[in-house]
Amino acid sequence: MNEFVVALGWFGLFAPVALGAIGSAWGCALGGSAAIGAMLDSDGGYGRFIGVSLMPSSQVIYGIVIMFSLQQQTVDAANGAALFGIGVLSGFTMLFTGIRQGEVLASAIHASKAKPEIFGISLAPAAVLEGFSVFALVFALVLAGSIPS
Repeated sequence: MNEFVVALGWFGLFAPVALGAIGSAWGCALGGSAAIGAMLDSDGGYGRFIGVSLMPSSQVIYGIVIMFSLQQQTVDAANGAALFGIGVLSGFTMLFTGIRQGEVLASAIHASKAKPEIFGISLAPAAVLEGFSVFALVFALVLAGSIPS
């Protein structure tokens, strides 16, 4: 049983990076596809479309920070479950916020190509999702600091 808990701990160490990378890739693909489509329909402002389509890439960065924070612990039977829980749950947060952020950004890009004056305000929902990722990052860091060595 101890070996299984240790294996879960190692899985939890890498989960934030892997799940954050999936969420970032998926979200950037959604936003990037919308940005490319918007370039066909607009006469300028391409840089802003491409720039915001990259917003979901931050989730993998947060995942890397969480992984380094969790890595400060020795992986053993005493803390394997904590590493697993923090890593997997924060990783799933990065996964889902990255995907949903890409969807929201695609909608913002589509809307702002027809009505350019709403570009800034249309990014507010994506910023809220980014906030949820930051909350998960902060709480993962706080919890990682309280895992017994």
